[in-house]
Amino acid sequence: MFDQSLKVVMKENRKKFITASPTDSVNTAAKLMRTKGLGALLVVEEGRLVGIFTERDALFRVLAMGLDPNGTTLREVMTADPITLGPEKTYGHALIVMHENGFRHIPVVEDAKAVGIVSSRDAMDPDMQECIWQERQRAHHR
Repeated sequence: MFDQSLKVVMKENRKKFITASPTDSVNTAAKLMRTKGLGALLVVEEGRLVGIFTERDALFRVLAMGLDPNGTTLREVMTADPITLGPEKTYGHALIVMHENGFRHIPVVEDAKAVGIVSSRDAMDPDMQECIWQERQRAHHR
């Protein structure tokens, strides 16, 4: 998996990415993230990626700072101009970039347009599925 392109990883994981406007409230974004079961969303303005907002941002930049989620916009608390990668980069490369910079999600951009997002958690999913399958096989043969 680590040598696969981000394009392939995003296709295999079949997780759609979600976007919001920088003028949306944190509360609106958090509800959207909960509904979709995702830990991050891309902040897009006029078709261009301007930021990323994650569940950690909601916790550390909003709640821990005592800000009102209804009155705080994403523009105020998002990570503006995030580091991005192109879809041709490998997932292993993305993991290194995330590790070196201390974050868990990285937007994937092609021709200045957001085309997806990958997470360090994506690496666990196939391994976890294999582990579960092996454990079920052992349990079945006992």
